[in-house]
Amino acid sequence: MSFWDSVRKFFGGGESSLEGQVRAAMVARAQRRESFTALDIANDLTGTNPARTVDDIRAVTLLVDPVFQKQVLAPFGYQVTPGGQYHPPEGVGAPGAVPPRVGATQPPVNVVSQLGTLRQQQGSAPASRPSAPPPKTENPFETNEEILGLSKEEMRKRALKINPHRTAWIGRVDTIPPQSDERTALIDRGLELRGFLTKKQLDEIHTVGDLWLKHHEAAKLADTIAAKSADAVIEARKKAHQAAVLEKKQQAAEKKARRAEEIARRKKEDIIYLGPGVSKGLADRHSNLEKLQGAGLPVLSTPADVAKALGLSVPKLRWLCFHSEAAEKPHYFTFEIEKRSGGKRLLAAPHATLSQAQHWVLANVLEKLSTEAPAHGFIKGKSVVTNARPHVGQDLVINLDVKDFFPSVTFRRVRGVFQRLGYSPAVATVLALLCTESPRRKVEYDGKPLWVAVGPRALPQGACTSPALSNQVTKKLDRRLAGRLTRQGWTYTRYADDLTFSARPGKRDAIGRLHAVVRHTLDDEGFTLHPKKGRFLPRTSRQMVTGVVVNTKLSVRRDEVRRLRAILHQAKKTGLAAQNRENRPDFELWLRGKIAWVQMVDPAKGAKLLAALEVLGR
Repeated sequence: MSFWDSVRKFFGGGESSLEGQVRAAMVARAQRRESFTALDIANDLTGTNPARTVDDIRAVTLLVDPVFQKQVLAPFGYQVTPGGQYHPPEGVGAPGAVPPRVGATQPPVNVVSQLGTLRQQQGSAPASRPSAPPPKTENPFETNEEILGLSKEEMRKRALKINPHRTAWIGRVDTIPPQSDERTALIDRGLELRGFLTKKQLDEIHTVGDLWLKHHEAAKLADTIAAKSADAVIEARKKAHQAAVLEKKQQAAEKKARRAEEIARRKKEDIIYLGPGVSKGLADRHSNLEKLQGAGLPVLSTPADVAKALGLSVPKLRWLCFHSEAAEKPHYFTFEIEKRSGGKRLLAAPHATLSQAQHWVLANVLEKLSTEAPAHGFIKGKSVVTNARPHVGQDLVINLDVKDFFPSVTFRRVRGVFQRLGYSPAVATVLALLCTESPRRKVEYDGKPLWVAVGPRALPQGACTSPALSNQVTKKLDRRLAGRLTRQGWTYTRYADDLTFSARPGKRDAIGRLHAVVRHTLDDEGFTLHPKKGRFLPRTSRQMVTGVVVNTKLSVRRDEVRRLRAILHQAKKTGLAAQNRENRPDFELWLRGKIAWVQMVDPAKGAKLLAALEVLGR
């Protein structure tokens, strides 16, 4: 702490006796309405003391302004000029006192000069109250620069005692040194004592310096804080991201679990997928209830309804309907039979559960549907006989055949049949899958047998529903052929894939046109005419329609009837078993079937043959 700071602390630690005396002297002058300066108050208090020193005067003068700042003279309305003269309001003063004019420039009270004069007087005569102000000079600091205790030499000596290594402020031009610096305190005291700056101004300067020291690194500090804040934000975002990822994983796991539960439930209660290429309509469950009820058909809207009607569980129905390109266990077992015309025919018989489902569809849906008049195959009340009867006694009989008849009735066409009845796409899809199958070939893969689909799903030869569905698919074909050819004088019937046409005399020249019409109509309806199975039978030849001779009446071929008669005749001598020259497994049953066929076509001949057989059995 500097010397002057110690002095100020000594005089300023509360209101001392000297400060009270200064206050009293100032109030006394204010009561008299006198103008005064700080040196006037010092003379009032120390003028009678012959041993007064400059330090005593300085101590008094330094207390005048602080006491005035405490509003001691506020009740008297006193003011202070920039020159340090305290005066009452203008127009109010002691007799003979002339207050300074407002706005007039007053010369500053040179306390330093007056104190210098007092110091000279102390060496020659006792101090006395000056009768006149000291003479003014142009530069009072030049003539009185050694007063107030510190001359230039003393300040230099004092400055030389300062250790430059103990201060960090020497040579600094980028900031204002603080008052705590010893060198700065010495400079401040010199500026203040020589009147260059007041204590208040110096405090303001150092306040600015302190603020600068505090805030000049604010930008860097802000950048540092921002960087730290950014790091904190990034870290917080990382943690938030990790938390979000964890939450999403948990949500995904929960969603997956819920989905698995939902899939398991739907697999148990519903069918939403039945294989590639066939599952398109399973989402549509809207059936035409009025149309179904009007036709007397079972009302079914969902796969669950079909399963309930068939007496099956939903998983079992799904297994029966599911379409697989490579199946480990097919729903049909296949076998071959010989054709009458030569070659072999591949048949596919459904397994027991699928067969039961197909019989339900046939009995409850397909057999209730109407067919066109030309159709005779697999229809109650119709047979090969009814198919042949319209052609009896005709001049010309033409037999044509549809190539790959059942394979041409594909899954898409069968599904369309059920949808036209009023069933929803979902039910139509399930029923169509029950009634169709792909042709398959057995292969081995990785040591396991697989039945691979080698064609599209279509009506299998061996399913009880195939003929009835083919009659529904060919309804438009029957209407078109019958409508067009009847007007031209032709008679048309169809038994499955066998098309028969007949006409009275005069139509032989129109055979080519008939063939073209039939071929083009079949092409339009998605079928193909077999190029090698057409037969043109004039009246002079044996005219046969679906195995029945129709030249003059319905009859069986003569050679076949003669053969049956010969067997029965020889059996009377040798026994029935001796006539089994072809080693048929159940010869008697085969023989009864042949006789039943003759009896169906020609009841009279058939009755005679059956009677002869019964005689053999007695």
